[in-house]
Amino acid sequence: MLLTDESGEVLEKYEVLKNKKMFGKEVKSIERSTFVFNKFGELVKEFRNVKPGPHPEEVLEYIKENLTN
Repeated sequence: MLLTDESGEVLEKYEVLKNKKMFGKEVKSIERSTFVFNKFGELVKEFRNVKPGPHPEEVLEYIKENLTN
């Protein structure tokens, strides 16, 4: 599921809004992250500062190994 967070509440809860320098100025940036929840809505795995290339396969492998019965 993808999520839109106009209020910033979820960004703050999962600490993905980061400060970074861009062209000498400090700006807010969203850290690319994936959060995996079990069927009870409990957070079971965090992938932080991910790169899009092999990441989907890494998440799928984690789910197959840990969350499927």
